[in-house]
Amino acid sequence: MPSHPQGAPRLHDVAERAGVSLGTASNVLNHPERVSETTIERVRAAIEELGFVRNGNASSLASGRPGSIGLVVINLSNSMFVDVARGAQAAARAAGHNLLLADSADDFDAQGENVESFSEARVAGLLLAPMQDSASHIARLKVRGTPVVIINYDQGDDDLCTVVVDNERVGYLAARHMIEIGCTRIALAGGGDEDYQPVRLRRIGVRRAMREAAGRAAFEEIAVDGVKEADGRAVAEIVSARSSGSRPDGIIGVTDSLASALIEGLGEAGISVPGDIAVMGCDRNASAQDCPVPLTSVAMKGQEMGAAAVRLLLEEMARDEGHEHRRVTLSPELVIRASTSSTG
Repeated sequence: MPSHPQGAPRLHDVAERAGVSLGTASNVLNHPERVSETTIERVRAAIEELGFVRNGNASSLASGRPGSIGLVVINLSNSMFVDVARGAQAAARAAGHNLLLADSADDFDAQGENVESFSEARVAGLLLAPMQDSASHIARLKVRGTPVVIINYDQGDDDLCTVVVDNERVGYLAARHMIEIGCTRIALAGGGDEDYQPVRLRRIGVRRAMREAAGRAAFEEIAVDGVKEADGRAVAEIVSARSSGSRPDGIIGVTDSLASALIEGLGEAGISVPGDIAVMGCDRNASAQDCPVPLTSVAMKGQEMGAAAVRLLLEEMARDEGHEHRRVTLSPELVIRASTSSTG
């Protein structure tokens, strides 16, 4: 079978090879009674030559019938990805398409299996919300000609559409807030930078804000293995083992899950939040909102990300020659609650 330089051949390629319009090529497949026998023969010869395989989802798009869009997220226990799914579903439904959802449960191999499953099912397009480099999974989609949009991760690939929140600004806003409420010994707590791009960018943002505030507050980084509840507990043990005068008076958790567990651990050690130490998270995760103290965090605009990603995907699914891959960046917003303010 002849290869195609940009993945699986599309109907546009068939039309170009046969020397007809895209509409004529579509009519050969869907309404042959509207096309002359000579034209049908030319289009069928191009189909055979290119190895074109008709995509049922693509046909449904052309006819106006609903097609299926896949969404693969890294973990639905993080409510940001639930918000992404809600935003994507609303936008897909408004455009007449179904949204199929798969949760990878923080397992990179499971993510690959989910991507493969949707690809084999010939979804019309795929939304992928990973936490780490997924070039191998994306490459398989490209080979099959499946349109794909990446959410909340920048692959650094100019041949992809991407929707992200400015995670560096997330960290910057968090540190600025701690400075503005008068903290003079600020700590950033968490790990996992090597695996998780958003965490790495948040750390960069915190460091930038602290450099700008040089002289106003001391700064340290408390390194633990990752970004989950167990890591928050580990930070609480480290901090509570210190004398009161050597503890930070403001701690930024790189995720809400870590920050929530940190507050629980500090409370068990008799350390008041925010009376003794102000604590905040960075990703407005609803699953952490049963925290003993309502948690200050940074809203990630998950629903807006999901909706924007669907809009980009629909453009690409339309096979519009004028479609240009682009990167959409949304701005996060600080949400102040009681963990950093007695009136929050």
